[in-house]
Amino acid sequence: MSTTLPLQTPQDQTYRDRKKALWLLSVIAPAGVTIGPVAHLLGHTSPAWFFVAIALFYVGIPLLDALMGEDLSNPPESAVPRLEADRYYRWIVYATVPVIWGSLLFNVVFLATHELHWTSWLATTVITGSMLGFGLNLSHELGHKKDWVGRKLGLFNSALGGYGHFSIEHNRGHHRHVATPEDPASSKMGETIYRFMFRELPGAYFRAWDLETERLERAGKSVWSLDNEVVQGGLITLALYGGLVVAFGAKVVPVLAVIAFWGAFQLTSANYIEHYGLLRQRKADGRYEHCQPHHSWNSNHLLSNLVVFHLQRHSDHHANPTRSYQSLRNFSDLPTLPSGYFGMFLAACVPPVWFAIMDKRVVQATGGDVERINFLPSRRQALARRYHLAEQAATPQERQAA
Repeated sequence: MSTTLPLQTPQDQTYRDRKKALWLLSVIAPAGVTIGPVAHLLGHTSPAWFFVAIALFYVGIPLLDALMGEDLSNPPESAVPRLEADRYYRWIVYATVPVIWGSLLFNVVFLATHELHWTSWLATTVITGSMLGFGLNLSHELGHKKDWVGRKLGLFNSALGGYGHFSIEHNRGHHRHVATPEDPASSKMGETIYRFMFRELPGAYFRAWDLETERLERAGKSVWSLDNEVVQGGLITLALYGGLVVAFGAKVVPVLAVIAFWGAFQLTSANYIEHYGLLRQRKADGRYEHCQPHHSWNSNHLLSNLVVFHLQRHSDHHANPTRSYQSLRNFSDLPTLPSGYFGMFLAACVPPVWFAIMDKRVVQATGGDVERINFLPSRRQALARRYHLAEQAATPQERQAA
């Protein structure tokens, strides 16, 4: 198993979280999606203003990640209980919920009440959908906690984009099956993000529904009831979107549709890059080995981690899912992304670029062991030949025929 970097663990007596105030960037960042509408209301009517937030998130952050570099530091284990007990970290997560709700409602009302050039309309809806990606990340942090308030806030937040089933699917489905062919939320080597999307989006919903069905049947309760958290999330979405349609008419429907789709695609993008091509091995009893840090792609890029509550330290998260964001650790010898998530999202949208960057890294991260690579079956042999793994990747029948 990987071990924590030894030179990056200061003693508890002297340890102070130097990033403590900087975590507020995760609270502030979602409000950045209102830059275009606010500028317009202040009299700056150039369409260019509506692209400022897109440029900041998808160009500015990757460039600053490259300039600012990585943060490899870890809190000492003796300091972790103190970090976990510090309410400051929990309250800034809670404070982000109204920021996300307020930013969404502000932009939707703006779009419903202003006539814009189609490029300005599209830029605003897309960046608002991107903000729902922040919301799902927030639900991710909240949904792993045991307190009732946090989990319900996570449900309300994920329901903003019609994704109220997120915590069920993620906690009870994805974490169980991660880095296996059975997981619709783990991408395969050779699989484009677009092919993955058509597998992951419906697969996640149906898995959440099946999990709730099993839970409620064991409890002797009806699936079609308010005890079903998928139903709860759907009703929250229906009430919110229905209220907006009643208030502003049918013209708000395409706004909500684009926002919800793009928000879901942000989660798809994160899932795509987090476990690409990595595979847990089966044990002699047929079960998969426990998830280890090397079954997730990690990124220590400073700025992007500060705006997504350390989501990019995904390796430690999957190995220790209840550990809070401020306590997540870097490990040595991890599969490592060359950029933060925002830069990798852009690369993933252009499959030839993604494959050129990542396929060789999958081979390096797994030591070229095909038993540790989650291949897209139709691309297995071609990729094995390209990286000189053909003999290992051949099935027993193919080796016998040869």
